Amino acid sequence: MIKITARAGAYRRGLVAAASRLSPEEASILSDLEQHGLQVPQLHDVLCGGHVLVDDPVLYDTWNFPKVSRQRISSHHRDIDKKRYPDIGMHGHVVREKLHGRTAQGTWVQLEKTPAAFGSRKLPGPDDVKHLWDYVVYRVTRSNVGPWGLSRMTERRPMYLAPVLSMDTSLTPPVARSLTAALRRIEEDDDTTAVSRDLAARFAPPDRQDLAGELGQALTRHGGRGLFGNSEVWVTETPSRIAADVLGTALRPPGRESWPLRTEGSSDE
Repeated sequence: MIKITARAGAYRRGLVAAASRLSPEEASILSDLEQHGLQVPQLHDVLCGGHVLVDDPVLYDTWNFPKVSRQRISSHHRDIDKKRYPDIGMHGHVVREKLHGRTAQGTWVQLEKTPAAFGSRKLPGPDDVKHLWDYVVYRVTRSNVGPWGLSRMTERRPMYLAPVLSMDTSLTPPVARSLTAALRRIEEDDDTTAVSRDLAARFAPPDRQDLAGELGQALTRHGGRGLFGNSEVWVTETPSRIAADVLGTALRPPGRESWPLRTEGSSDE
């Protein structure tokens, strides 16, 4: 991805050479961003210091690598308890200085050109002076100073990845009753049309009291009827005689040698 985006974007020199020395920790961060929706054009802003918000709090701990990460102090997201969720920094050939922390419902990350050691009980060094100069550039250009360029994606105008746009809400009793009745009709139709009546009677669906609770985020991990809940899904293959024999054997009561099992498309078993 770095080599592809480097062909079209404007970067400081040395990006491709730095990518050849990409560490496993750096690769893990970029891979996680890609899995949360990062595209090649957006990678330009990430490498140039764009402020990224990901609605996934797990990444905060995932990116805290034992051997290379360290606690940092920054002015980002002051509404977060920094004693409980301190900001985490990390050096790298590509990320130069990666800084990330927690948000109210996820994780933020930003790449910096130079690290800062303010507040770590040590005297300011050359990197701190460079960091102050980067801040001056930010104030003048209103752009973050990243390792490979400037980005307009600041904390006030961040890049969002995998945003959580849904929210929990309650239903009024009339709406809940109407919705539950509609869902029960759908399940009853599924029981009689999805498979043969004989199999539908043998494998009854679970009896759930609150069908409306399956919608939205009422279930864990955004569960519900699912993406394919309203899709027309059916089986077009010929019923398997082997499967019929197995089901017949499993359902055969003691004392009987055979159990007729009828399936659609089969008239003799």
